[in-house]
Amino acid sequence: MARYERPDWVTKYLANPAVSLLTRLGISLRGSRLLAVRGRTSGEWRQTPVNPLTLAGQRYLVAPRGTTQWVRNLRVSGVGVLRIGRTDERFRAVEVPDEEKPPILCAYLQHWKSETGKFFAVSSPDAPDDELRRIAPDHPVFRITTMES
Repeated sequence: MARYERPDWVTKYLANPAVSLLTRLGISLRGSRLLAVRGRTSGEWRQTPVNPLTLAGQRYLVAPRGTTQWVRNLRVSGVGVLRIGRTDERFRAVEVPDEEKPPILCAYLQHWKSETGKFFAVSSPDAPDDELRRIAPDHPVFRITTMES
C-alpha cells in the first residue's frame, strides 16, 4: 500500500491556506510555489503549496507526505504549473526511480527539514544512503523541466 500522511487540521485549514495566499500575492517562503495540476478524473485544476528543490542544475518536486492527490494527478498528466504571484511556469514532470532518490532526498531534507522533516523516517537531514534508500519508495520525486510557452 502506498504511504500517505494526511495533513492535520492546522496544516489543512491554517498553514496551507496562509502559504497559498502569500504565494498568490507573490511572496515566497524560502522558494515555495503553488503547484497546479489537473485532477485525474475531474479535469479541474487543483492547487497546493509545494517546495521545489534545485540540485545540480536539475529541479525536483518531492512529496514529503507520500502518495498525495497531487502526486497521483501528476503521474497521470505529466504536466503542471508552478505559480508565484502572477507568474506561471508550465513544466513537464518525470518520476524519478527509487535508486536515484537518495541525494535528492538528502538535499531536500537539508533545505526543508524544519517544515517537512517529521514526514521522513530518518535519523537526521544528513542520513546515510542506506536510510535514504529505505525511505525512497515512500516519497515520490519528480524531475521537472520548464515548457516553452
